[in-house]
Amino acid sequence: MPTITEDRARSRARRVTTYKSAPTILNEATRDFNSSKTYDVFLCHSTKDAEVVLGIKLILEDHGRSVYIDWIEDPNLDRTNVTPGTAETLRKRMLRCLSLVYVHSGNSEASKWMPWELGYFDGYKGAVAILPVTKNEETSFYGQEYLGIYPWIDESALSLKELRVHRSTSDYKSFREWAGSAQAFRKTA
Repeated sequence: MPTITEDRARSRARRVTTYKSAPTILNEATRDFNSSKTYDVFLCHSTKDAEVVLGIKLILEDHGRSVYIDWIEDPNLDRTNVTPGTAETLRKRMLRCLSLVYVHSGNSEASKWMPWELGYFDGYKGAVAILPVTKNEETSFYGQEYLGIYPWIDESALSLKELRVHRSTSDYKSFREWAGSAQAFRKTA
């Protein structure tokens, strides 16, 4: 399965932060946040990948997608003191998102929240795609077995005018088509 590299995502984040500082970007996003807003994408990720995740957010926004990231949109959530209220806030935010993009990196397996978010969202809406992130282009994607049932977004798809979600290298849909029929577009044996 093709992947996106950390370098590409970081490069995109750096190009934007050259013009604006990271705190400025975060302040703007927080200022513009509206808890009743609907987002195209809930970006499920490890917080250890913050710079990469910011780059992915910007790439998805370049494709016209609105993206929810908890530490940007809800900076008041205390990640050092997770409570049932934290889970409830995340549930409410996921209900306001049309899809979940699971950013799989070397840090994903240590995350306690990523599998929970994936399971919750999949059970509720089912519009889940995997975005594998690797350190370099030669690295192949091998995630947890359960990730194999979901379609993926690859780096080449991010370069195209229309964002694509793949079930195989030759079977894909545009993001819009996929979001409307995600359950039917799962990978099959």
